[in-house]
Amino acid sequence: MTQLPSFYDSNRIGTLFHPDIPAIAADAAASNLKPAVEDNLKVHLVIIDMQIDFCHDRGTLNVPGSLGDIRRLIEFIYANAEKITNISCSLDSHLPHQIFLPNWWADAAGNHPAPFTLITYDDIKSGKWRPLIAPVQSTNYVKQLEEQAKKQLTIWPYHVMIGSIGNALDPELWSAIMWHSLARKTQPTWLTKGSIPLTEHYSIIQPEVPVPNHPLGGKNKAFLDTLSDADIVLVAGEAESHCVLETVEDLVEDFSNKPSALEKVYFLLDCTSPVQHPEIDFHAIATKRFAEFERQGINLINSNDPMPF
Repeated sequence: MTQLPSFYDSNRIGTLFHPDIPAIAADAAASNLKPAVEDNLKVHLVIIDMQIDFCHDRGTLNVPGSLGDIRRLIEFIYANAEKITNISCSLDSHLPHQIFLPNWWADAAGNHPAPFTLITYDDIKSGKWRPLIAPVQSTNYVKQLEEQAKKQLTIWPYHVMIGSIGNALDPELWSAIMWHSLARKTQPTWLTKGSIPLTEHYSIIQPEVPVPNHPLGGKNKAFLDTLSDADIVLVAGEAESHCVLETVEDLVEDFSNKPSALEKVYFLLDCTSPVQHPEIDFHAIATKRFAEFERQGINLINSNDPMPF
């Protein structure tokens, strides 16, 4: 497809508005694209957490650069719509009381930690920070996180709260996904994550520390099977340094014994940006890891590069 839909307005990216669904439906019908079920090559686009709280200027955990990422991704979808078979979108989805939010913790004076505070197992043992909720489980979680995931607990500002406007996709991006669904006669997949109180859940594949007996507490095998079934897997989203990085890391781990599976993964470098931290260079960390993934077989491309399909 070479012509952008008549309803698309790049100037609205990052703003709040009600998408014109009748216009989206009419434009999709007029596109005359073949149904996705007829595709000989199955191309699956995975969009990670391009939500208002991450992408809009007034979002509570804004990722600088994300609005440009959204524009490039939207125009990539329209340019390649006749070849993209499926689109899956993850929605980071949080509750008011979770282990990575300020109100879960306090110091000896009762003060809650500021966003971006790192809490270690030693901090808890020394009394620097104490969990106000589920103290035994919280302490064990921080210890497990350091031992199993090799990282420390990060405290985040309240973001993507379930039911809030910040939990929704950017409306212009949502419009593109709706249009693609109607034009190609294919259902988008919506994956929610991040609502288990006692664990972080960056990756759309699995939480940081497994939670036995919880429906979202383990590896999403059904989604991995869907990606295994695709011929091409495209990945974009926010934030490069966290949810995107962890997702690709899990994909690489799951596909590690299948080199051909890794070679079909294409990461859109210009459709992602890192979280900005006052002390940690998350982008440098992510760049190093993605270079390692590339050596293992995945492909790093930009949205305007020649596509492998």
